[in-house]
Amino acid sequence: MKLQLPTRLKSSAAILISLALSGCATYKPRSLPLAPDLTSEAQLTVPATQLEVPGLAPHLISPQGLDVTDVMTLAVLNNPDLKAARLQENVAGAQLLEAGLLPDPQIGASFATSALNYGGLLSLNQDIQAILTRGAAKAAARASGAQVHLNILWQETQVAEKARELFIQAQSDDRLLEVLQTNRTLFDENFHRAQSAMERGDETSTTVASDLTLVSDADATLRQLQIDINVTRHELNALLGLEPNVKLHLIGQSQLQPLSQSMFENAISALPRRRVDLLALQAGYQSQEENLRRAVLAQFPSLSAGVDLERDPVEGVNAVGPEVALTLPLFNSNRGQIAIQQATRDLLRQQYQAQLDAAASQANQIWKTAEIMTAQLKDLDAQLPLLMSAAISAEQNLRQNNLDAGLYVTAQSNLLAKQAEEIRLRASLENARSALSTVLGLPFDAP
Repeated sequence: MKLQLPTRLKSSAAILISLALSGCATYKPRSLPLAPDLTSEAQLTVPATQLEVPGLAPHLISPQGLDVTDVMTLAVLNNPDLKAARLQENVAGAQLLEAGLLPDPQIGASFATSALNYGGLLSLNQDIQAILTRGAAKAAARASGAQVHLNILWQETQVAEKARELFIQAQSDDRLLEVLQTNRTLFDENFHRAQSAMERGDETSTTVASDLTLVSDADATLRQLQIDINVTRHELNALLGLEPNVKLHLIGQSQLQPLSQSMFENAISALPRRRVDLLALQAGYQSQEENLRRAVLAQFPSLSAGVDLERDPVEGVNAVGPEVALTLPLFNSNRGQIAIQQATRDLLRQQYQAQLDAAASQANQIWKTAEIMTAQLKDLDAQLPLLMSAAISAEQNLRQNNLDAGLYVTAQSNLLAKQAEEIRLRASLENARSALSTVLGLPFDAP
C-alpha cells in the first residue's frame, strides 16, 4: 500500500518548510591577512566626526607638524587595537538582536496506516515562557551593549592618554638630547685641551684620565638616551598605526594646567558620574539586574501552547485541537539560576566598589605627587638663573685668562646638569598631570 499525506497536511508542511528555509544565512569563508596594515604617513583613516572621547574635537591637522591634539586624535582613530575593539560592538549588537528574537515554533509529525485507511499527526507548538522573559532578556542585552560601548570608549581614552604621554616624552627627549650633546662636547673639548697641555708638560696624566672619564660617562648617558628616543618613537608610531620608519615632526606643547585642591575634590566626588570605566561597570551591573529578573520570571511554570492536526488511520476522520504543556515547579523552580544570578550581582557590586576606591586612591596619590614635583620644579627654576649667571661669568673670565679651564668646565657642566634635571622633572610633572586628568575622567582639553 502506498502511504500518502492528506492534501491539507502536505500543504501545511510545505508552507512551514519554505518559511524556515527563507530565513537561513549563508556561510562565506574569509582568510586572515598576510602582511602588516600600517600606513606610511600620519593621516586619518576614520572620519574624525566619529570621535566620542571627551575633549577631542575634530580639527584640521597642520602641515607644519603634529600637535598633542593631532597625536591623540590619530591614535584614537588609527590604533590597530582599537580598530579590533570597536568590532566588539558588532558582537553586542548581534546579542541584542538575539535577545529580541522570539523562539522558533516547533513542528512535529507522525504517520500511521491501517488496513482500511492512512493517517498521521501534524503539530505546531510555541514556547510561551520565552515570550514572558523576552523583555528582561532585551533589557539585559541592551545594558550589556552599553557596557561594551563604554569599555571601548575607556580604551580609546587610555590610548589617547598614552599618546599624550609619548608626545611629552618625545619632546622632552629631543630637548634633553641637545643638552647632553652640549655637555659631551664640553667635556670632550676639555679633555683634548688637557691632553695637549700634558704633551707640553703643563698637565698631569691624572687630570687627563679624570677628564677622559667625564667624556666616557657623558657618552654612556648619551647612548642610553638615544636608545630611549628610539623606543619612544617606535611606541608612538605603533600607537598611531604608522610604519616604524615614519619620522613624526611634533610641534606645540601639552599645556596641562595644575588642579587646585577644590577642583581636585570636586573631580573626586564626580568620579561615578564621569569616569568611563565606572560608567561601564554601572551598565554591566544593570545588565545583571535584568538577568536576575529574568531568572526570577523563569521560576514560574514553563508553558508551551500549540495546535494539532490529526487524521485517524482507522476511521479516516480529521481532527483539529489545541495543545498545552505545563512544567510543574516541584523540584527545580529555577532556584539554581536565581542563586547564580544573585551571587553574580553581589560580585559585580563589590568589583564596582573596589574600582571606585582604587580610582580615588590612585588619583590622590598622583595629585600629591604632582604637587611635590611642582614645588621641586619651582626651586629648580630659582636655581637656574644663578647657575646661568655663574656660567656666563666663567666664560668671560676664561676668555680673559682670569679663570682655570677646569673651573670653567665645572661651572658650565653644573648649569647643563641642572638644565637636564629641569627637563626631566618637567616631563615627569606633565605626565603626572596627564595621568591625573585621565584617572579623574576629565576632558582632554580642560583641567
